[in-house]
Amino acid sequence: MIPFHLCAALALLRPTLAASEKKDPPPPDPCTIKNSKGSFFNLNPIAVTLPDPTSKHKDDVVESWTAKGYDYPYNFTINFCEPVVEPLSEIVGVDESLWRNVSAYYTKNSRNYSIGQQNSELVFRGRKLVLNYTGGSPCEPSSSRIKLRRDNYPHEPEDISHGNRDGYGGDDDDDDNNDNNHDDEDRPRKGGSGEKNVRRKSSIFSFLCEKDPLASKAAVSFVAASEDECTYFFEVRSPSACAGINHAKEQLSPGGVFGVIVLITILVYILGGCVYQRSVMHQRGWRQIPNYTFWASIFSFFYDIFVILTSSCARFLPSRRGYSRVSMNGSAGGGGSGSSGRGRGRDPEDENRLIDQLDEEWDD
Repeated sequence: MIPFHLCAALALLRPTLAASEKKDPPPPDPCTIKNSKGSFFNLNPIAVTLPDPTSKHKDDVVESWTAKGYDYPYNFTINFCEPVVEPLSEIVGVDESLWRNVSAYYTKNSRNYSIGQQNSELVFRGRKLVLNYTGGSPCEPSSSRIKLRRDNYPHEPEDISHGNRDGYGGDDDDDDNNDNNHDDEDRPRKGGSGEKNVRRKSSIFSFLCEKDPLASKAAVSFVAASEDECTYFFEVRSPSACAGINHAKEQLSPGGVFGVIVLITILVYILGGCVYQRSVMHQRGWRQIPNYTFWASIFSFFYDIFVILTSSCARFLPSRRGYSRVSMNGSAGGGGSGSSGRGRGRDPEDENRLIDQLDEEWDD
């Protein structure tokens, strides 16, 4: 019998399980993010990775993304959410153990300068999708920045370099003094990344949605560098920066959703029917099940089908062999011993002989 408290427990089972399954949402996958409206962004398609050594395309040439400096004297090599695939050596001011994690760099006088370590955490600045790299090579000292600025912009008026802002001197003698005053800055620049109080290069990437179906996977443009040559700004146009659907996190397919709806419908039918049959119809035991007669008839129908099939298949089973009729010849089947079974076990000739004998005795 199904007690009433069992039906009530089944009715409360689903909300209890749903409450127990509520957990903190898992962290997003690397290089993915959702905005405040729930739109999903995935930049993994533009992250360049080395091919698997066991794959058929292991010999294909793989290169990181590049950005031209144009009026800036250097070009940049960049990867998104992953380190650059090019082998690097002698990264200025970065420990050798961190060379493999450099995600953006440029080359100056045959020396590589990092402008950021690997980072796969995307952020939103308002409606702008942004990726930030930090922990690059140490920033250049003030005297080097002045010389670099004059080399890059020879037509710029000289008087903008005068003043006391950010260590810019007024003449060459002041530059020489600045060189001496910044000896302490030069030392950490030559050291590793573990030294403290060292300002390091960083880069900021702003991603824009590219809706042109014929456009490349990504187009990287250098925008500007900060005045102290310590922060670099880039703009990236890519179809991957457009909002999409999180297929990786989609738990149920359309068939699964339909199955859940059917399951909920069955639960409501059974639980609601149990409550109605017990409270209104005053049924007990198995008769609390809704439409008990209908389901019982279906069970009887399948039971009869099972019996018919099993009985029909029994005739095809092999019969037991090795049995034969035992003849009562010899002492057990003598003609005068009619009391031993009344001819049971005799062969046909003995039976005929006995019948003829009885007929003769009857005639006499």
